[in-house]
Amino acid sequence: MLLVVSRLALAQTYPSRSVRVIVPYAPGGPTDVCARLIAQKLSEQLGQQFYVENVPGAGGNIGTGQAARAAADGYSILITVNSHVINPTLYDKVPYDPFKDFAAVTLAAGFASALSVNPSVPAETVKDLVTLIKANSGKYSFASPGFGTPSHLMGEQFRVAIGLDLVHVPYGGSGPAIMAAVAGHTPIAFAALSAAAPQVKDGKLRALAVMSESRSRALPELPTIGQAGYPGLEGDGWVGVLVPAGTPRDVIALLQREIVKIIALPDMQERLSTLGFEPVGDTPEEFALQMKLEMEKWAKVIRAANIKAQ
Repeated sequence: MLLVVSRLALAQTYPSRSVRVIVPYAPGGPTDVCARLIAQKLSEQLGQQFYVENVPGAGGNIGTGQAARAAADGYSILITVNSHVINPTLYDKVPYDPFKDFAAVTLAAGFASALSVNPSVPAETVKDLVTLIKANSGKYSFASPGFGTPSHLMGEQFRVAIGLDLVHVPYGGSGPAIMAAVAGHTPIAFAALSAAAPQVKDGKLRALAVMSESRSRALPELPTIGQAGYPGLEGDGWVGVLVPAGTPRDVIALLQREIVKIIALPDMQERLSTLGFEPVGDTPEEFALQMKLEMEKWAKVIRAANIKAQ
């Protein structure tokens, strides 16, 4: 009874102090950018500081494990990406259970990955690229933001489904992966559209398709992978908000409500769209279901491609 009363009191006064927002990746990537935008608005709307703490390492496992062990009082929030449900299949052991250790708050935004090539690659379409790779077995490689990232798995799904001899080269984030393609070190890249779009607009990269079901507002002329002739290979990235399991329901409801309000703000919508994000803002139940579906989908890709954590 005392526990119930104390939790009700917490929900009624929350937040009464600063709130830590754990991002299990390095600063500057899509997750970090989105998290900082949300944290800033939460600080303004709720009158307490929501500060981002980057805890990178082990593909997001270190920061996520830290969040799983945090007190379930609403003062530690995790903002992460698809890797949250990818890593348990990818790694032999992870320091958290994506469902038992966390409660879903909301899927804040989706972000597309793009299939891009260095302008020196003689391919104007995805079909051109497939023909080129098949004619030059073992010659081409693709860059990704890192081993086990959603973009990496999209590249592997593309490789396995079409039967291509294509080598994966992981980099430390979308930015480095895109710059490797721009420099020609790795002529093909699967990486966040937010990182690719500026280089495409400057003519330093040629984007062939967006790896999602719908076109992106950042590059509306770019076809989806399905429209390019390869349906079934779609896979959006996402940025989601979670809290440690056991966090009071009223606190979860408050956070979800406030974040959905933030995402609906015109200036936030414009900012997110400019950065290549598609604002979402769903319910905890919808987000939890999305995570379960994603876990099943990428587990199949990991097994089919025989990917093992290195």
